[in-house]
Amino acid sequence: MLIKKPLLLIAIFYFFSTNSIASEQNFQLHGFISQGLIDVDGSNFVNDDGGLSAELTELGLNGSYQLSSTLRLTGQVVYLDGGNRYAKGVRIDYALLDWSVYDSDNWQANVYLGRFKNNHWLYSSTRDIPFARPSIILPQSVYFDGFRDIAVGSDGIAIKISRSDDDYGNFDFSLSYGTSPISDEQAEIVLSKLAQGKFKQEYDASASIYWQPAFSSWRFGLSLLDAAFSYRTNNNVDFFVDGDFYFQFYTINALYEGEKWEFSGEIHQNKFSTKGFYNPQFYSSPIWQGLYVQSRYKVNKKLTLLARYERFYNDKNDKDGKTLEESTGGLVPAYFGYHRDTTVGISYDFSSDISLRLEYHWFQGAARLTPVVLPNPRVNDSKNWQLWTAQLMYWF
Repeated sequence: MLIKKPLLLIAIFYFFSTNSIASEQNFQLHGFISQGLIDVDGSNFVNDDGGLSAELTELGLNGSYQLSSTLRLTGQVVYLDGGNRYAKGVRIDYALLDWSVYDSDNWQANVYLGRFKNNHWLYSSTRDIPFARPSIILPQSVYFDGFRDIAVGSDGIAIKISRSDDDYGNFDFSLSYGTSPISDEQAEIVLSKLAQGKFKQEYDASASIYWQPAFSSWRFGLSLLDAAFSYRTNNNVDFFVDGDFYFQFYTINALYEGEKWEFSGEIHQNKFSTKGFYNPQFYSSPIWQGLYVQSRYKVNKKLTLLARYERFYNDKNDKDGKTLEESTGGLVPAYFGYHRDTTVGISYDFSSDISLRLEYHWFQGAARLTPVVLPNPRVNDSKNWQLWTAQLMYWF
């Protein structure tokens, strides 16, 4: 359940940041406060009126307690305000028991029980922490904000096995199975405000493997996801009918981290199947495709530059969106079939715990705007649109 008021979280922030309890040996507590401004011209990415917005707020507390040499409790609670990007309010990103099953010189195995974090994509484990991710707005082709709360983690079980040696390098293998709770606000963002029924995730099964060659600055990864969702109508008043959605999401990625330069990129393909929902006989199974390439350059200890380019298509066989427009009788313009973004950014660290980021985005297309299932061309009436944003971050 989402809680609208962040005042309690702010009070907890103040208490723990000014008391020594967080320094106890078995207990660790950290947090962050982030506030920014964002202005979007030509879309409802943040709001419907296109005005300058302060809906770029992120507050978070994360902590861990070492129960024994092999058992650890850890969790994170956050307050988010991102406008149309995701539901406003407090949520628990993760809360789990970390069991270190096996640990040797070369092998390590951990089991996570509870609401575990998604560690399968390149930046999925850091997307929930403003200063840990590479940019204010992550590449939407992979880290779509409309799916943020569903993709951050799940309730269930996850397993991670790691091996490292000087001959073959470091290997990380992860496997997880669970479900993500979906609030009414999240359902509106994904589907539309017309959806009055119950939107539920049935399951999420994911696996990934990462390899870093011995003594190398490169890291390579492959991830697989299979997930299913259901929609059950409110028979009294509902624009839609019962429906089911299926995702098969595959990514490959690479990351280079040098002294000055960082290069990263991900390519993904997603089979998105819809049965029912629009009408009882409806069936569609397009294949989504997307990619991004990104570079960061560390000018000095304080200043870092960012450049990124990404592309995404709702259907690999309809990359210009013309078939989409024809199939809807012109109600959904062709530019809803794709998404392109060119990004430049700058980050400046005032100290070890205070940082400022600035970004500018040039977008083309509306395929990564909410709601996803029932697009809103009335508000999003521009094929080309821009975004600039600034965010000040403090963490402890």
